[in-house]
Amino acid sequence: MGLFRRKAPVVVRKGDGEAREERSTRRVGRSTVEVRRVTEAPKQSPQKAKQQKQGKKGGSKGGSQSKSRQRQGGNQRPRQKGGQDRRDRNQGRGRSADRRPLPELPPPSREGIKRQMLVRSRAHQTQAVVMEGPSLVEHYVASEETESLAGNIYLAVVRNVLPGMEAAFLDFGSSKNGVLYAGDVKGPGGRRNKPRIEEVLKNGDKVLVQVVKDAMGSKGARLTGEVSMPGRYLVLVPDSDVMGISRRLPDEERRRLRDAIRDAKPEGYGVIVRTAASDATEEQLAADIEALVAQWDEVSADAGSGPAPRLIHQEPELLIRVIREHFTDEFRRLLIDGPEAAERVKAYLADTAPDLVEKVKVYEDDMGLFERFHVEDQLRKALDRRVYLKSGGHLVVDRTEALTVIDVNTGKFVGSSSLEETVLQNNLEAAEEIGRQLRLRDIGGIIVIDFIDMESEKNNRMLMQKFREVLALDKTRTQVYDVSSLGLVEMTRKNVSRSLLENFSESCPHCAGRGVILKEDAALRAVPQTPAEAAANEVD
Repeated sequence: MGLFRRKAPVVVRKGDGEAREERSTRRVGRSTVEVRRVTEAPKQSPQKAKQQKQGKKGGSKGGSQSKSRQRQGGNQRPRQKGGQDRRDRNQGRGRSADRRPLPELPPPSREGIKRQMLVRSRAHQTQAVVMEGPSLVEHYVASEETESLAGNIYLAVVRNVLPGMEAAFLDFGSSKNGVLYAGDVKGPGGRRNKPRIEEVLKNGDKVLVQVVKDAMGSKGARLTGEVSMPGRYLVLVPDSDVMGISRRLPDEERRRLRDAIRDAKPEGYGVIVRTAASDATEEQLAADIEALVAQWDEVSADAGSGPAPRLIHQEPELLIRVIREHFTDEFRRLLIDGPEAAERVKAYLADTAPDLVEKVKVYEDDMGLFERFHVEDQLRKALDRRVYLKSGGHLVVDRTEALTVIDVNTGKFVGSSSLEETVLQNNLEAAEEIGRQLRLRDIGGIIVIDFIDMESEKNNRMLMQKFREVLALDKTRTQVYDVSSLGLVEMTRKNVSRSLLENFSESCPHCAGRGVILKEDAALRAVPQTPAEAAANEVD
């Protein structure tokens, strides 16, 4: 019976990791059988396999010491004291810890784009807009009701310290107390090893703070103890050694500015060079630093004594802030419909950027400035929920308490060649329009975009590349993530002040902003919902 002798098992291929086994019971005919499905674990990298092999060799020598290290995670770094270990745990909570935002792209050239800035100045309101060709891309507004406090410096009083929230509420003179988080408290130890907030702040303490985010809705303004002084070409950070240069500048220009700032930076101050410093001379950079140091000396002297809460330093008016932050030699001209406002702008530019003074013009036509360039029509469309694309597709923009959702639809666009090509063209057009709408509406916070699903991975990469190029035109900081498993694009945009919709709207008093009329009688007491249903009910 040697021909039927059972052979010994032969190893065909050796797995690298532990196999996963699934067991299930099935009915086959009149018998019940157990099915075992064994799935091999993913193949390990040679480096990891070598580490495990070395660990086994060390385990035979080290005994209990090696086992304890394996339980603790092998080569994991030791736990740190303070908030750093807590932040590491929070990074993996609810979101994938290994998911990182896509790298930012340098801004594309705007040589072929005709850019101009328009300013409408009134006694009660000032509006400044940026036009790229005929399209409106940015809008800024300031009035007595919507005056921004971002950038202002206050001597505030601590009213409540919450250790469980790692935050404190401070009275800085506004109707709502501002919030100061532990990571923004100025103190020893740096950002990673700062002491707990209850050890630094007590109720009644006076603290010098700066507003970094305006109050929105029921939330108060966000404050920081690390004060900075913004200028035309750079930002001065007292009591710091930071030296940063805008990533939007070319590498060669960054190297030139780094060498220039290294000699001009005063001791005990940090410097962050802005995009507007492109082509700025060493004398202009030194003059900007000197002016900001003088401003800080006045702030620190004024904060040393006096009552609290009170305003220590106020940012200039909206018009000067917009000129300081955005107006560069890329603009063809600056049109202002008021001679007084134009003189203020010329006086500011004469001190900071004399070569830009000649681009400031006073608008004197009979037709209104915004009417002449169709700004009002584009603002009215920017307040709508639906945005129509030139091809026939459309976007739907919905804002919620936590985030903003943008849905992409083909609408009337049917394409010509194939469904995949039709969807790709619609998505590319939508990506460009979404980038413009984010800037125009000044949408901040978490943003989720539902592009139309595409089967081709190449088309998905093309879409994300296009979207990142459009976002590179936005001076407000953005972070975009790759397409998720559900086909959604998630991103964040820095939220500093109120959006366009918040500036020109208020919640409906009847539905409290929900946009629906509740039929509580029908739900609770089965009352007919419509007059027709009520009449039909009476006939029965």
